[in-house]
Amino acid sequence: MDSDAQHLELKRVRIVTEGARAFLEIDGVDYSTVVAGYTMHHQAGQVPELVVQYTSASVVPEFDGYARVAVGVPYEPGPAAAHFLSAMDPGLLEKAALARSDMSGGPHGYTAAVLAQLQQWACGELESSPEN
Repeated sequence: MDSDAQHLELKRVRIVTEGARAFLEIDGVDYSTVVAGYTMHHQAGQVPELVVQYTSASVVPEFDGYARVAVGVPYEPGPAAAHFLSAMDPGLLEKAALARSDMSGGPHGYTAAVLAQLQQWACGELESSPEN
């Protein structure tokens, strides 16, 4: 994307804080009364990103420049979890859970082992037990 096209996507942003109150202006429009919070992310060499939210968010003391602006949506893990679980091979999961060295023989031991195995795989750890 050329710099002219990238600049067209940017919004002029001005943020000034006074104590706990923030004044947020985007393209000359004051949004201070309708925004409950925002998150500003700026990495060296990249265009700042501002996420405007209807819930509390972290604030920065002051900013006056261009940024990509998006309305924040609360993260819902359900669809991602459902997608992850739908990819599981039940036989492979059962075999991995039963082979875990941390599986207890007590109440709910097998269920705890299955959940621990799913957590491990969700984190990208492909080994079947915590000691491996």
